Amino acid sequence: MQSFGLNYEVKPERVEDFKKALMQLIEDMNSHEGHVETRLFADVARPNSMMIYSNWKTKAEFVGFFRSEEFQQALGEAMSMLESRPTHMAGQSIRLIKSPGS
Repeated sequence: MQSFGLNYEVKPERVEDFKKALMQLIEDMNSHEGHVETRLFADVARPNSMMIYSNWKTKAEFVGFFRSEEFQQALGEAMSMLESRPTHMAGQSIRLIKSPGS
């Protein structure tokens, strides 16, 4: 399993718009081959600091989605809502999400 995360610093006045856009993206990701699970997290002390965390069966399947027109369009639209460029993390079997039944 491959895990990926993107960290976002969202403009405070755009937090709700950003959440809606990311939740739509997550819904779209559910139909992509190799997608296991994705969640959006917000820092309780800084609600405009967010992270999307995603598990994929393989790196190749994630890269395919990451390079897709769908993702690039969503990221392009989200950029106007951000205070800075997103940062990322990637690795094998980083478990921030508890699997059902574990």
